Amino acid sequence: MQNLLLIVLVPLLGFFISGVFGKKLPETITGWISSLAVLVSFVLSFMLFTKLSADPTTVKQFLFTFLSVGDLNIAFELQADRLTVIMMMVITGIGFLIHVYSIAYMHGDEGFYKFFAYLNLFIFNMLILVMGANFLMLFFGWEGVGLCSYLLIGFWYSNLDYGKAARKAFVMNRIGDLGLLLGLFLIIYQFGSLDYDIVFAKAAAAQFKPAVLTAICILLFVGAMGKSAQIPLYTWLPDAMAGPTPVSALIHAATMVTAGIYLVVRCHVMFDFSIPARELILYIGLATSILAALIGLKQNDIKKVLAYSTVSQLGLMFIALGVGAYTAAMFHLLTHAFFKALLFLGSGSVIHAMGGEQDIRKMGGLKKAMPITYWTFLLGTLAICGFPLFSGFFSKDEILAEVFAHNPIVWFLAVGSALITCIYMLRVFVVTFLGGFRGTEDQKHHLHESPALITVPLLVLSVLAVFGGLLNIPALFGEGFSGKLTHWLEPVLGHAEHPHLAVGTQWMLLAVAVSTLVIAFIYVRMRYVKGGTVPEVDADQQGAGKLLANKFYVDEIYGTAITEPVNTTGEGLYKWVDRKIIDGLVNGTGKATGMFSNILGKMQTGNIENYLLYMVIGIIIIVGFNLFK
Repeated sequence: MQNLLLIVLVPLLGFFISGVFGKKLPETITGWISSLAVLVSFVLSFMLFTKLSADPTTVKQFLFTFLSVGDLNIAFELQADRLTVIMMMVITGIGFLIHVYSIAYMHGDEGFYKFFAYLNLFIFNMLILVMGANFLMLFFGWEGVGLCSYLLIGFWYSNLDYGKAARKAFVMNRIGDLGLLLGLFLIIYQFGSLDYDIVFAKAAAAQFKPAVLTAICILLFVGAMGKSAQIPLYTWLPDAMAGPTPVSALIHAATMVTAGIYLVVRCHVMFDFSIPARELILYIGLATSILAALIGLKQNDIKKVLAYSTVSQLGLMFIALGVGAYTAAMFHLLTHAFFKALLFLGSGSVIHAMGGEQDIRKMGGLKKAMPITYWTFLLGTLAICGFPLFSGFFSKDEILAEVFAHNPIVWFLAVGSALITCIYMLRVFVVTFLGGFRGTEDQKHHLHESPALITVPLLVLSVLAVFGGLLNIPALFGEGFSGKLTHWLEPVLGHAEHPHLAVGTQWMLLAVAVSTLVIAFIYVRMRYVKGGTVPEVDADQQGAGKLLANKFYVDEIYGTAITEPVNTTGEGLYKWVDRKIIDGLVNGTGKATGMFSNILGKMQTGNIENYLLYMVIGIIIIVGFNLFK
């Protein structure tokens, strides 16, 4: 039981060592201390995983009472069940690989020690978020990862644009966090507690007002929209690519952005009773998945393509949550963590070799110079496209099957989003690695495979991206070894009622999924391989292509409708209310006091005759006042 606290504290210790002593220590020592701190947490999490495999009883560890007011008692308490430990292993396992990768990637950076301190602090807060035994603990970690995200996105703060990207992420997340906070207030109002056990027990017993519960679920989803980048709060995630690539892999692909998925799955008992909230989740997720996929078609920054892909895949997970397929959402969360972390780190390897270049139009022909990066990036691309028997094939198919049983129209649109995903991911792969090199001679001269500290994490993640689907193979492929994750999560999520689809229907759905990959492959091969097409320069974009390249002008719309009016109002209030009225009153008071004291000062002449005259005048005024009174 004491391991729970240790799992959380070891990364915090790494943060302290890196932050306080890192500047004086050699880079390698600082990097490995931080990495080993996360590795220790992973080992302890794996030990907990084996314990929960044998006995699914929730493990808890009470630390202290955080707040006690009347009947409301909130404890600082940790817990771990089968849902929690999955998230813990993703956070610490992938986190360790990314820490190792960062030792080479961030080599020579003047803020090397700060970077690792921030990474360790992020791991600590993310563990608090998933291991908390109540909503207040979750909120503590929720805000902590938001702070770390801000610090890491704007890590290279001397670049003004990067600082603006960090601020944008911080502000947009605060909008979602306000919704989450209001949801917590309503939970206290409705259930009288923030403790998971109490709240979920009362919810399961239907001890609530339906309208209040729906309001709670919608507000919780607003919080999830911010963290997990759903419409309308998604525009911060592509801009967050301003941070170093390991940040994109850890925070904006594998862990923090999945916090919204975890929140909804954790609160599934409440969402099961609120059909309106689930329908809202379904259609917001669908719209986000399609919109982000369309935008990804015309992006040429390798990291921004992956960012929009992340937004689209998160939308797919929310589609699953909207139809009540919680296990399917968690399954795709896992496989997505594997292949998207692989793709981001692979893009970082490319950027590292290209001397910081991120535009795929200036790459090409990297296959020969970077064979390990080439093959691992290919495996990650096939996994996200749903290549048969790869991890994404199984997790995406499970979601699509659940959606088909719920609403065939939504299924059709989700398949369209999957098709677009295949097209833009294959496009990125082909334009980056095949054909002739389109960079400068200096870049060509320095092209080389990345060092082992970068390539080894790529190899490990590529294995997970290929074989991760074994975690939850559908029964269609054999009853004996299917549904491992489904059975594993039953003590937390209960026995899920899966759609009763005929075997023929299931094979048809699989055939459609494979067909999307074939169509995308043929299209990309004809246009970018045989045709040798290179994406257009920005000035040559026209029509729909220009609309997609400019991201449907959503940022410009937000700027015109929200940012500019707020800035104009702020400037007006500063100029007229603050400077003229408030400052005027304060300064006017000072000036009036000065004038009055100046007048009184002139009366103090030191001449006795003047003082006697003042006294006589005063006496006359007093007498006159009393006479007329």
